[in-house]
Amino acid sequence: MKFRADLHMHSVLSPCGDIEMSPSAIIAKAKEKGLDIIGLTDHNSTLNAEVTRKIGEQNGIAVMMGAEVTTKEEIHCLGFMPNAEKLAEFQKFLDSKVIFFENDPDKFGYQFVVDEEENVLDEVPHLLINALDLPMLDLQKKVYEMGGIFIPAHVDRSTFSISSQLVFVPDKLKFQALELSYYAMKNNFFDKFPWFSDYNYIQSSDAHYIDDIGKISSVLEMDSFSFDNLKNALHTGEQIIL
Repeated sequence: MKFRADLHMHSVLSPCGDIEMSPSAIIAKAKEKGLDIIGLTDHNSTLNAEVTRKIGEQNGIAVMMGAEVTTKEEIHCLGFMPNAEKLAEFQKFLDSKVIFFENDPDKFGYQFVVDEEENVLDEVPHLLINALDLPMLDLQKKVYEMGGIFIPAHVDRSTFSISSQLVFVPDKLKFQALELSYYAMKNNFFDKFPWFSDYNYIQSSDAHYIDDIGKISSVLEMDSFSFDNLKNALHTGEQIIL
């Protein structure tokens, strides 16, 4: 079976996420766009992931629960957890690596934790887009220790990526796949960085606005959806829709 997946998007918890990006609105748009699987990946926080999963389950959309983590090198990486218990543990780990800088909502945007009815339950006080005191290899190690999925994000981007910060893929870095942004092919990424071409890729929207959900996606082949099946599917097959 083929599953259409957009594994990178942000909710109202991310300061750069539009105020319309509530969990319920995200799921409604994902359903409208014909997505089977989405990834909820707010910056350095998982606090809206479980509610998004619950709404998704009610609407036939599978939700991968995780975060887009900004490492010490200022590289963005996606980390997904297999269940709510591991997700809570991962959140505690991320919180322990925060370098506190107070958020200014007028400058950076609101950081809301919400429920299924879009009621605001909490507002995260520290700015979530800052780098954590967490090297990329240490993040990778923690994600794998918890049985998770690790994907370096938008590696073609000129900021906050492996190509912008390191220029190469470290030999010690292990991942299920690398992610390309919506613009990778338009920017001729593989012409500029041909040594990146031998890896396995997905492509995701990195949606911060409702209408961007599903603007690019990947096709994953599995007998049925499960966390482990998706993990295996990321290693094999042609996943990119160009």
